[in-house]
Amino acid sequence: MTKLGGMDEELNQEVGSEEKIVSIEEAKTKRRPFHYWEVGGQSLKLKLTTQMIEQLEKKYRKNILTLITEGDIPPLSTMLTILQAAMSPWHHGITYEKVTKLYDTWFEDGGNQMALFTSVVMPTLAVSGFFTEKQADSMLNSMKNMDELM
Repeated sequence: MTKLGGMDEELNQEVGSEEKIVSIEEAKTKRRPFHYWEVGGQSLKLKLTTQMIEQLEKKYRKNILTLITEGDIPPLSTMLTILQAAMSPWHHGITYEKVTKLYDTWFEDGGNQMALFTSVVMPTLAVSGFFTEKQADSMLNSMKNMDELM
């Protein structure tokens, strides 16, 4: 029988059992890198960079969270501008006109403004660091439930 050392006996640990030591960085769950908007057979990457967030805040003269949470849902033009900013680092040359055409295609395929807000804009903000993962999951589940009721 092998003699236990240290605190092994008090902790009822077996000698020789190996546990993988995981650094704090590894243990943290990583944020999804992008939200994807599926439009007309395309998968568009969406994520706001710090530079894009700053540009949006300068344009609207307010914090993005304030912008999207005032009243009900934000105007369509505001949501499309946010999406343009979220696409621009990943889809070179994306213009507002191209984004409106994407929305038209998405709308013709069954999308609507509420779904754009709940299933495209808010998840984009979630992957862009506006919420903790727990907050984002809770909020997205609530919005999914709201979508199903409509």
